[in-house]
Amino acid sequence: MSSVLYDTPGPNAKRRNVLLSVVFVVLFALALWWVWQKMDDKGQLKWSLWQPFTTSEAWTTYLLPGLGDTLKAAALSMVIALPLGAFFGISRMSDHRWVRVPASVVVEFFRSIPVLLLMLFANEFYARSTGVSTEERPLYAVVTGLVLYNASVLAEVVRAGILALPRGQTEAAYAIGLRKGQTMTSILLPQAVTAMLPAIVSQLVVIVKDTALGGVMIGYTELLNSRSTLAANYANVIPSFIVVAIIFIVVNFILTSFASWLEGRLRRSKRGTGAVLTEDTVEVNPAAVGGGFGTGAGGASV
Repeated sequence: MSSVLYDTPGPNAKRRNVLLSVVFVVLFALALWWVWQKMDDKGQLKWSLWQPFTTSEAWTTYLLPGLGDTLKAAALSMVIALPLGAFFGISRMSDHRWVRVPASVVVEFFRSIPVLLLMLFANEFYARSTGVSTEERPLYAVVTGLVLYNASVLAEVVRAGILALPRGQTEAAYAIGLRKGQTMTSILLPQAVTAMLPAIVSQLVVIVKDTALGGVMIGYTELLNSRSTLAANYANVIPSFIVVAIIFIVVNFILTSFASWLEGRLRRSKRGTGAVLTEDTVEVNPAAVGGGFGTGAGGASV
């Protein structure tokens, strides 16, 4: 199937693609075999190192509580960052300079700082300037750092999603008498959500992975931090890393699969019904007619 950016490969291109695919599979298999041999030589494939993962103690004491804390921090961060990102993204498109400039400064500032540095600053702030307990401080610091950084990223995602819509959508909304705020909430944002959904879910995956930074630097008991305690008790560092990596892969795969399903559902729900509007199904907007937008069909709104 051809498209604007892709032509259907010919016989030579198909043979070349098959050859490259075979070469890649062979090289990948050799790499896996090499890793397997190295692990076997170092004794990392002994059953005694993997046996703890077949018992409930390793999961209920270390891995599942760590996974729960990871998902808790990620969920809180996303719930707070998404509306903040939408607010700042829309503010950057404001016609008022006193709204647009501060929003742009905030977004560019926090987007330029590494998320780990934001967590460290937040941890020090809560330690020196608030009454947050020592037990709760790591969670507060992780969520604060993730919110500040990801809200700035999501602000750009929202702004780009809205600007990607055809300009005719805005002009049509103004033509039927909607104000800019009504146009944004009723016309532009609902359409932009579908286009923004893959980027939003990708950012959620980033948030889930970035919770590990809090475990490494400020002692938050997320999944990777819990893994270190498990490895210290069972002396199985490499197997524990592999198991935790698989858990992260499974969690993020579930998130992306859910996002793909949700995106498809939204796209199907927004497809037109194919119904033809008649004079009986159109309601005339007197304000639009009186404002010089035309009469009859030209001054009508659905």
